[in-house]
Amino acid sequence: MEGEKPKTLVCTVLAINHTNLCYSVCAVCERTLPDNDPTSLCKFCNFNAFNSVSSASKRLFRVLMSIASDTKVFTVICFDRMAKVIFGCSADEFFDFAKLHPFAAVSASRILEGEMFKMTLSKPRNGNAQHLRVVSVVPLRTGFQPAIETLRKLYGKRVGC
Repeated sequence: MEGEKPKTLVCTVLAINHTNLCYSVCAVCERTLPDNDPTSLCKFCNFNAFNSVSSASKRLFRVLMSIASDTKVFTVICFDRMAKVIFGCSADEFFDFAKLHPFAAVSASRILEGEMFKMTLSKPRNGNAQHLRVVSVVPLRTGFQPAIETLRKLYGKRVGC
């Protein structure tokens, strides 16, 4: 993607990395927490003099996907706000659903493959980041349903989210 200006394009989802759809953050300040220790506390909030109670954690989406426009294939990263449009629930709700249905992430990936969206992509703000960011996403299919709706029908239960 040339230039620094965000680019809007019509694209198709080719694949979604279903192995790591979310990450843990502090529920108060949303700073990233270590993935390998679910009991870890936020070092910032835990040492804050105004916060006498230890902060809990929550999950946010971080979805790595391959998309194709009419001219190019991109690997992009879709963070929480935009991923909620595609998945139809929070990362915590999806995680809870996936605990009960272990193949939910794989199924969601397959459900979304081939789906068309109008996406706005921008260069990452962080100089170390390597993928374009999805800053806006609009489904193009009239009958589009978020992945969780299709998963609920597939698994036949309204458990989780």
